[in-house]
Amino acid sequence: MNHLEQELHYPMNDKFPEAGQTIEIAPGILWIRMGLPFALNHINLWLIEDDYQTDQGKIRGWTIVDCGINSDATRDAWEILFASHLKGLPVVRVIATHCHPDHVGSADWLCTLWNAPLYMSTGEYAFARMMSAGLPGVDGSAMFPHFRKHGLVTAEMQEKIQERKTYYTRLVPTVPTSYHRLQDEQELMIGEHAWRIITGFGHSPEHVSLYCADLNCLISGDMVLPRISTNVSVFAAEPEANPVKLYLDSLTKYADLPDDVLVLPSHGKPFTGIHTRIQQLRDHHAERLQEVLDACVTPLSAHDIVPIMFKRTLDAHQLTFALGEALAHCHYLWLEGKLTRQLDSDEVYRFIRSANI
Repeated sequence: MNHLEQELHYPMNDKFPEAGQTIEIAPGILWIRMGLPFALNHINLWLIEDDYQTDQGKIRGWTIVDCGINSDATRDAWEILFASHLKGLPVVRVIATHCHPDHVGSADWLCTLWNAPLYMSTGEYAFARMMSAGLPGVDGSAMFPHFRKHGLVTAEMQEKIQERKTYYTRLVPTVPTSYHRLQDEQELMIGEHAWRIITGFGHSPEHVSLYCADLNCLISGDMVLPRISTNVSVFAAEPEANPVKLYLDSLTKYADLPDDVLVLPSHGKPFTGIHTRIQQLRDHHAERLQEVLDACVTPLSAHDIVPIMFKRTLDAHQLTFALGEALAHCHYLWLEGKLTRQLDSDEVYRFIRSANI
């Protein structure tokens, strides 16, 4: 545990739900953990006891929050849980906090299996549909020319990036063809409790977190994680985005939550101390921004910035996120007027400190 983690409190200590098992983390909320085939090797998912209103009246059952990737292992894990942990009740609703594969990949399978509706924000649903369909601009092949403009020019890494062009469509082959919209500040009744929708930006188009005052719980998705910083990247579909600013601005939406709220993150352990963690995240980005500003005394591409921000060796999967994040920090400083951007003769964008800094 690093020193930042030690500033937080973990009510469950080092206890995790084993594969195919659950832990009741709060009244009526079951914690599930499923594996992922990445360096980030797990995702936390949640089952909440529910009374879902239908045309035939209320149905007692479960709401699922986040789904896991599309894979045989994920489906097998869900089947074990369904057989032994639902108390004979159905799944009545599926909520996806955002469009990333580990959160929405199995949504269509779950919704079809249980004839259950999908709940997402419009921004997340739209991007999930676009990326699952492989539409031009958001498909995997758009990644390479985007990163080529920001310094990814080595033939070996270009080839590895090209091999990842089916990454999203493999993990999210289909998305339900209809959904129920979740909106900022909306109150969603799940069982006997109201959950407030808190949307956030920078990590994904319109990320949804859910806060229940009655239970003093926040399902934070990827917006507030206890151990790692949330990825904020610039991608091809929005090439001049400013996700670091969007993300930092979004963190203000949690300011009114009590400091002892139990945070249920998508990765890592449930914890308390949200305001401490948010300040840690703000400090982290301030330090990274200063690193970038200090480095850009000569013109540097985002690819040049990657080893300054990320000291370890990166595989192709990790490099796409690292390069997107390096570019995001360059964009923050560029749009603040602290860096100047230039397109050089090799068709690569480079950033240099503004003369007045």
